[in-house]
Amino acid sequence: MIHVFVGPTLRRSEALLAVSGLRVRPPVRHGDLFAAAIGIGDTVVIIDGVYHQAPALRHKEILAAMGRGLRVIGAASIGALRAVELAPYGMLGVGRIYTAYARGDIDGDDEVAVGQAPDGEWDALTWPVVNLRHVLDLARSAEILDGERAARLLEALRAVHYPQRTWAAVRAVCRRQGQTAFADWLAEQTERDQYFGDLKRADALAAVRTALDGFTPPGAARPAPHSWESPYFRRWSNAFARTRVDGLDLSTEDRLIYQQVFDPDFRETWTAYLEHRSLRPADGSPGLPLKTRSAQVTGGTLPAHQVFHPTVDLRDEATVALLLAGEACEDRAAVARYADTLAAVRRSRPGFSTAAVRDDLARRMLLRVWRCSEHLFDEEASARGLVCGARAVEAAKRLVPGYLAESERMEATSAAQ
Repeated sequence: MIHVFVGPTLRRSEALLAVSGLRVRPPVRHGDLFAAAIGIGDTVVIIDGVYHQAPALRHKEILAAMGRGLRVIGAASIGALRAVELAPYGMLGVGRIYTAYARGDIDGDDEVAVGQAPDGEWDALTWPVVNLRHVLDLARSAEILDGERAARLLEALRAVHYPQRTWAAVRAVCRRQGQTAFADWLAEQTERDQYFGDLKRADALAAVRTALDGFTPPGAARPAPHSWESPYFRRWSNAFARTRVDGLDLSTEDRLIYQQVFDPDFRETWTAYLEHRSLRPADGSPGLPLKTRSAQVTGGTLPAHQVFHPTVDLRDEATVALLLAGEACEDRAAVARYADTLAAVRRSRPGFSTAAVRDDLARRMLLRVWRCSEHLFDEEASARGLVCGARAVEAAKRLVPGYLAESERMEATSAAQ
C-alpha cells in the first residue's frame, strides 16, 4: 500500500491519486506514522504537513518508520525538507524543490509554506515562495523581467507573510514595484494553464509516480534504534499506540492506565512484568531472577518496584500482553466510555487538556479506588508501576472526567430506585 500525505499541493481530483493501491491521507502531523494501518513493506509519500494548528511530524517518527521496514519518500513541501535532513538514513527526496534544498540554493521553511482553506478541502489560498521564484525565472526567460528587477520583486514578495501572500497581494506588490507588466503576463499564463509555474505540484506528482514505479531505498547505513530513540520518542510512540479489540479502537496507553488504576490485582501484574524484564534485559545483558537482581542492588532491603522503574514500550506485543493480562471485556468497554467522555469535554471546552484537571480530584479518585491512606499513597502508586504518587496523579487525570460522569450516573440511578 502507498500512503500519500497531501493537502494543498495536490487537488483530490488529480487522476494519479485515484490509482488502485494508493491511499490519500490529510497533511501529515505528529503521530500519523504510528498508525496501525501503515504496515511493514508499505510506502509513505510525504508531501504536505501541518505545523501551526497541530504539532508537526518529528524526524524520529520517520526514522522509526524506516526502521520497521517502511519506504519513505519526500517532496514538494515539508516532505522535501524532511528528505534533505534524513537522506543519510534512507529517506528518498524527489523533485526540483528537494534538489534546491539539498544544494543549499534555498534554506527557509517559508519557501514552501502556504495558507490553507479551513474547510477540510485543503486548497492552497496563497502563493509559496518556491513557485514565485520559478515564475520569475520563467519571466526572465521570456524577457518580461531582467535579473535585477526579478530579484527586487522576489524580495518584496517574500516579505509578505505566507498566509497573506494571495494573488491579490501578489498583484499589489507588483504595482508598488512598478511591475504591472509582469503581473499581467502572469495572469495571462495562469488563465491559459491553471498549473502554470506550480513547481510544488510537479514535484508532488513526480514523488507519487516514483512510489508507484517502486523504488529501493538508498543503501545508506541506518542508525541502530538505541542511537536515536529517546524518552521523548518512547512517550510519543506509547501515546499513539492503538489496538482494535472487541470492535473498539482503543488507546493502548489508556487501557494500561485504566488497569493500573482500577485492577485490584495490578500490583501482582507489575511484579510479573518486572520479573520478565529482569530475565530479559533490553540491553542484551545476562538475565537474572528479579529477587537476585534486587538483592545485588539493595541487599534485598527494598521491594523491587521501588528500585526498578523500566520504561514501558507499548509497541512490544509481549509487554502489552503481560501488562493487560488481567483486563476483561468490561474494562475495555469502560476505557471506550471514558475516552468518549474526555472527547466530549474537549469538544465543549476548546483548548482543554488533561493538565487542567485539578490534582486534588485525581488524587481523591485514586485514594478512593485504591482504598489506601495518604501515607501509603506513594507506595501503592509505585507498586502499580506509576513510580510515585505525583506521577500517578498526572497519569490518572485522563480518567477523571469519565470517572466523575460514571459516578454521577450511578448516583442518579440509585436515587431513582
